[in-house]
Amino acid sequence: MPPSPSIRPLGSAPPLRDRGDACPGALRLHAAADGLLARVRVPAGDLTVRQATALADAAEQLGDGFLSLTSRGNVELRGLTDGCDGRLAGLLGDAGLLPSARHERIRNILASPLAGLDRHTPADVRWWARRLDALLCASESATALSGRFLFVLDDGRGDVAALGGDVSLVAERDGAGERTDGDGGTALLWVGDDPAALRIAGPDAPRAALAAAEAFLTAAEASGTGAWRVRELPQEHALTARDAAGALRAAGIAAAHVPDGARPFTATTGPTTTHANPGPAAGSTTTVPNPTANPAAGPTTTYPNPAANPAAGSAPAAADSSVPGVVEGADGRHALAVLAPLGRLSIAQWRLLTATAAQHGSGELRLTPWRGVVLPGLPVAAAADRLAALSAAGLITDPSSPWHRLGACTGRPGCAKSRTDVRADLAYAVAAGAPVPGGSPAPVPGAPVYWSGCERRCGHPHGTWVDVLATADGYQVSVVRPDASPATQETRPQ
Repeated sequence: MPPSPSIRPLGSAPPLRDRGDACPGALRLHAAADGLLARVRVPAGDLTVRQATALADAAEQLGDGFLSLTSRGNVELRGLTDGCDGRLAGLLGDAGLLPSARHERIRNILASPLAGLDRHTPADVRWWARRLDALLCASESATALSGRFLFVLDDGRGDVAALGGDVSLVAERDGAGERTDGDGGTALLWVGDDPAALRIAGPDAPRAALAAAEAFLTAAEASGTGAWRVRELPQEHALTARDAAGALRAAGIAAAHVPDGARPFTATTGPTTTHANPGPAAGSTTTVPNPTANPAAGPTTTYPNPAANPAAGSAPAAADSSVPGVVEGADGRHALAVLAPLGRLSIAQWRLLTATAAQHGSGELRLTPWRGVVLPGLPVAAAADRLAALSAAGLITDPSSPWHRLGACTGRPGCAKSRTDVRADLAYAVAAGAPVPGGSPAPVPGAPVYWSGCERRCGHPHGTWVDVLATADGYQVSVVRPDASPATQETRPQ
């Protein structure tokens, strides 16, 4: 699947950046309305039990007692106190979460969460992620990348390739349609929104991704615009597949140009589904009153999970990494996929996930861009019981849960720019059985619904999604599709 189109409003001019990006990191903390915020990059979402424990300790000892999962598979710690930066760096560094202080904000690597786990996985691309991370941390030039530049590594199922990568790699099956390991086979490489691709050997994929990123830095410098991402380059300095091919050749990497029309997937998020009633056209809006009965109510930190049968969410044969449940493995073992309601986990929930990975799984946790966690390597006999325990702890374990495919920005009180406490409003709406304001179901069946407190819409989904925007007159509902964006001042990844 190729990368999704730009989220910049159609026809708008590329931004002029006169400063470096202010994206927070683990060492560069952001002053939010609820205290300091740290964003810890977790390349490919891969955590060991030791690393997960260190993150829990940091949230418990230094923060507000919660961990937030982001749309890039990273972790945010909120409510941090002044002067905690040294202790935080120590906790994370001792666990191996800060291999290079100078590179910590640019380690933005998304990879297919179920790669190598389910029976039908096309290729295990986690090797690419580990090698690319090492190359980034050893590269002097890579330190010039912004904290928003994104690498996407898709195993061929098309689950993450549509998530807006600046450099996207998609593994190809071999000629017989068989799966390959990450260190074999071939891959397609895309840069930004260019529809053309480059076909490269699988073992060259990590070096090719770095070379393409360095080509972007060259183009950004020549443009004089201070671009942070490939899509921000002006037309006269746009980075294309042919430009990237030159950079790959200079690095000794063979690449074959794959022209328009040769792409195997369409630019949508998740499986492509045709509906008889596609819902409102992109940009059409409906405004409804704020559903919160008491707008002055404090923040909501606990969200119900009304799933009646937590063990019923078994993944389909061709596993969808955004769907919670049991994932049947090819090796006789299972993985558990769960989601955090609105991406927020308590210390108790996080420690339960960590203990499950340590005592019943492979000792590994994988964070997903759906703000969820995958626990690989459980015995078949233990999978259902462990999933039930996670459901009882408040995690989303069944796709029938009303919290599935619902998201929201931080909102008040954590963000001063938000017009309202969108998470409390959403919790109220879910309890009332109307997650889309106005009492109607989602205008596009199966599309994620995202509530935002202001026009920045931080952390919003890609592809087709339902936009619920807080305004001075209530919530405005519209549908966003890949070829059209909402009018927005600026969008930021979370």
